[in-house]
This record gives sequence, structure tokens and C-alpha cells, in this order.
Amino acid sequence: MTVETLQQDVAQILAALQSDDNDAVRSAAFSAGDMILEEAVPLLCEQIKSKNTGVQEAAEYGLRKIRGARTVDALLPLLRSDEAPVRNVAMDILREIGLDSIESMQPYLHDNDPDLRIFIADILGHCSNHQAALLLCDALLKDPEVNVRYQAAVSLGTLAYPEAVGALCQAMHDEEWVQFAVVEALAKIKAPSATTALVQLLPQSSPLVSSAIIDALGDMGDIKTIPLLFNALENVSVALRHKIVKAIVQILSGRSLSLLAAKSQERLRTYLLDALSDSDEDILLAALQGLSGIGKEDASSAILELAARLDPERKAELYEAAIRAIASIGYNDTVRDALRSEDENRVMIAMEACQLMDDRRPVEEIKTAFWRVNPDLQRAAVAEVAQLGNCDDMPFFLSVIDECEDTEVLKSALFFFGNQHTCPDVEDVVFSQLDHRSADVQEMALEACINLHSPTLNVRFKERFHSDDAMQRMMSVYALGRYSVVENLAELTEALKDEDPGVRQTAVEAFLNLGGNAERYLPRLLPRLSDENKDVRTALVNLLGQIGTSAVIPHLITALRDENDWVRIRAIEALGVNKNAEAVPTLSQMLEDASPMVAFKIIEALGKIGGNVAFSVLLGMMDHEDPEIQHAAAEAVAAIQAEQE
Repeated sequence: MTVETLQQDVAQILAALQSDDNDAVRSAAFSAGDMILEEAVPLLCEQIKSKNTGVQEAAEYGLRKIRGARTVDALLPLLRSDEAPVRNVAMDILREIGLDSIESMQPYLHDNDPDLRIFIADILGHCSNHQAALLLCDALLKDPEVNVRYQAAVSLGTLAYPEAVGALCQAMHDEEWVQFAVVEALAKIKAPSATTALVQLLPQSSPLVSSAIIDALGDMGDIKTIPLLFNALENVSVALRHKIVKAIVQILSGRSLSLLAAKSQERLRTYLLDALSDSDEDILLAALQGLSGIGKEDASSAILELAARLDPERKAELYEAAIRAIASIGYNDTVRDALRSEDENRVMIAMEACQLMDDRRPVEEIKTAFWRVNPDLQRAAVAEVAQLGNCDDMPFFLSVIDECEDTEVLKSALFFFGNQHTCPDVEDVVFSQLDHRSADVQEMALEACINLHSPTLNVRFKERFHSDDAMQRMMSVYALGRYSVVENLAELTEALKDEDPGVRQTAVEAFLNLGGNAERYLPRLLPRLSDENKDVRTALVNLLGQIGTSAVIPHLITALRDENDWVRIRAIEALGVNKNAEAVPTLSQMLEDASPMVAFKIIEALGKIGGNVAFSVLLGMMDHEDPEIQHAAAEAVAAIQAEQE
């Protein structure tokens, strides 16, 4: 582009910016920004005042792109505008580019209009420059308008330069409104000098400002403030003491509190207990955290009383913190008495805490409580004892099996029995529940039998395999497969030919327990590929896919011709996962008349298999009439390309 052409373009842009055609102005504003055309700055500032949103946005874009001292100088007068939208846009741009000419803004800090001084103090807070910090410090200490001083403090916090600490400390003699902003600014600076300053300001501040200082110290987390906070605990209001306690817990955290000297712990423990009476949820959470670390039995009682007053759903965080605190303190007479209480709410609180303790001591109390509480609590109680119990608890669980009808209770009892490998007669108990009328109980009994992994039960499952009841045969086959496919191979082979499809399917799935070693049993399994039941065929295809060796590939390709979509889909997925290139021609042919669901799976598989042929096929699908298939093909092509990189 020649100089003459450039000059012509500039002239056209400047002329367009002065036209009445909004589209022309908008286009010219974007062009001015892209060309960094400083000559356009005054005109762009005028267009900021436009009533047309598109023009205003384009002018704003142009000014942000051009930047520089000239733009800053031109925007500053707009801060005097009577129109709030114009002022706001100018402010927003200056926050971004004001750093380009802090000198231009300096005189405005002495303007007679306090609002203008507030705007400049705000803008300087976004100018990451030490000169801006110096100007703000001066405004903080000398401006006659309190709102300017307040904004200066806020902006110094945004900049967070340590050199502002001195001025901020001096400003603590200002009005309370400013003091709050000063405290917040010092907290953001996070320098050691800021921490020291806050601690030194604490004794001379009003209760409200002192509260803000303590919150700030807690958030800053400087451990060096701990002795000073302890000293501040005396001769203060209850509300302020609770704030100090919260800050100490924040800084030390619950576990570290136990490292304090014994006298300090005792003193803090007293104040933590007192803080449980506060209405501020943050203080309550801090008190609970602190008592989790250094609480004793008297704390258990106070926390339990607090938890009993809470709605577990509306105050979930606080309620859970109370439970954790009781559990951390440990099992004691208070928790025992709660388990014995007639108040079921207290029983539940104690049980929930005991569940987190990993302590057998409450087991006897929970077992006793089981027989007198409501069904919900019974479920919770038996589940807890099932986790903590041992052979000594067998009589309790036998009574539960004999006397209870609740399915969830029975399932917990069976969970217990399934984990007691050394207890006498446990096999008889769990095996008997395989005949329970509830399918859920039967299922849990089956898992318990498997978990015991008893040779005696293996024999009993072999016997039950010959039952006339298909469900009993199915459960037996499942258990025999989980115990040992090799040891129970005769029964599993017979089950592959069972008259019931569910039994045949379970028999096929049993071989999944062997992983790749199932390959040696292919001659027994492959006849099921032509089974009359689609679920049996699907199970076998899944097994072949898991084996994944060259020996199974021809059979997976055969399964691609199955009459059932889901059998074909599982075969397609298996070929894709195993990256079987020899399947690509068959998969490609299938695309011609495949249903959308099958087509998506083929495309996905081709993307996983990769190679030149798959790549070419997928490229051909990218102009398919169905946009979703186009998208799937594009993703598969991208996957192949990524594999090559």
C-alpha cells in the first residue's frame, strides 16, 4: 500500500466517522481501531455518546485498540458527562488503558468535583504501577472528601503494593467507613508489614473495625499472629472473642491446635465451647473444627445438644461438622447415654458419630437400641454393627435373620455373615437365605456365599445346579463361575446347553472371570454364537471381545451378520477396541444398508482401527446426507489423524 493510498483510506475513515450513516460509522470505527489510527480518537470519543448501541460498541473497540496517552487525554473529559452510560463506558476503557498515561489523570485528583476524584481513584486501582500507588496514598491521606479516601483505600487493596502499608495505617485514624476499606486493603496486601500493622491497630480500633481486623488476620493465616490473638482474648466483648477464636482455628487448623501448650489448649477449649452459643454459622463451624482437635467429653455433650437443635437437611454442613466433631473426640459416656436415650433424634446423632469412629465399644449399645427404635434407625443400626461386628455378634444377627422382615435389615445381616469367614455355621445361614421370597435378599445371600469362598458351599452349589428351578440353577452357575471356572468346568459346560436361556447366558458370562485365558475353552463356547437367544449370543460376543486374540476375530466377523442389532453392535465395538484391521472391509460394506445406530458404531470402530482403508471410507462418509453421520465421520477421521501425530 502506497503512502497516497494510505492517506486516502485515513481520510475516508475520518469522513465516515462524521457521517450520519450508522453502518458507515460502525465500519469506520472498527477500521480505525485495526489501523491504530490516533487521528480518529476525538471522533471515536464523540461516537461513544451515540444512541446507537452498535456504533457505541465499535467506538469502544477502536479506542481500546488505539490506546496511548492521546486516547487517555480524550476520554478523561467524558467522566464529567451527565449521561451515566457515557461515563461508565469511559471509566471501563480507562481502567484498561489508564496505565498508558497516569500523568494525564494526576491533575484530576485535585479537581473541585469529588465524583470526578472518586472516578480517578477507581481507575488508578486498575493501573498496575507504583506511581498510581503513590497518587492513591496521597489521596487517601489528604483528600477532603471521605468517599474519595474510601475509594483510594479500596484501590490500594486492588494494587496490593507493600509500600502502601504506611499510608493505610495512618488512615486508620480516619472515619470508620474508611477504616473498613483500609483493613480490607491490608488483608489483600498479605505482606508481613501488613500483618504487623493490623495487629498493632487492633487495640485502638472500634469494636466493629476490630471485628473486621480479626476476620482479616484469620484469612491471612500468618501463624506469627497467634500469640497476639491469644492476648486479645481478654477484656473484649463476647462477640469479638468468638471472632478471635474463629481466627485462631483458621490459622492453626483443627489438628495443629493439639500442639499448643496445655494451658493454652485449656483456655481455648473454654472459649470454643462458649462459641457454640453463637448464631453465626461460620463461627460455629470454626468452633466445631477446633473442638474436633482438642475437645473433651464436655464438648461432646455441648456439640450433641447443638446437633439435636439442627435440621440435618437445611443445615447440612453444620450438622455434618457436628457429627465429625463428636466422632473425633471419640466414644465416651455422653455418646453412650445418647445411644440409650428415648429421644430417637439423639440416638441417630450418636449412631452417625459412632459410624465414623472405627471403635467396637458402641456395638453392644447399638445392638440393644436396635430392638426399640423405628425402622429407619433399625436399618442404620444393623448396617453399622455389620461394619464393626465380629463372631461375638453372631447371636444378634441370627436373631435379626429369624425375627425381621425388613429387606434392608436382612441385607445388612447377610453382608455381616459374608465377611465372617472364621465363624461357625455361617455357611448354613447364608445358604438358607438363597430361598428367601425377596429377590434382593437372595442376591445379597448369593454375594455373601461367594464372598465366603467356602469349599463346602462350592459343593452345595454343584448339588443345587441340578435343581428343577431355573433360577436356582442360574444362581448356582453364577456362584460356581465366581468360585472357580476350572474346578467347576463340568457343571459350567453342561450349563452352556441348559434349556433355560438365562442359565446359558450366565454360564457364558462365567468365563469372563478367566480374562484372556478363556481362549482355551473356545470349542465349548462357540456353539452359543448360534444360540436361539440374542442375550446368550451377545454375552458370547462380549467374551470374545475380551479375549481379543487372532483366534476370535473370524468369529466376531461372523457375528457381524447376526440378525439382531445389539449382537452386531457388540461385535463392532469389540473389533474396534481390538483394532482388527481385517474387519475393515466387512464393516465398510455394512455401512451401505446399516441402521443409523449401527452406522454410528461402525464409524466409531473404524476411527479406532485406523489405517488407510478406514481413513478413505470415513472420508467418503463426510458428505453423507445425514449431518450427524457427517459429524461422527469427521470425529473418527480426526481420531485417526491424532493417532498418526
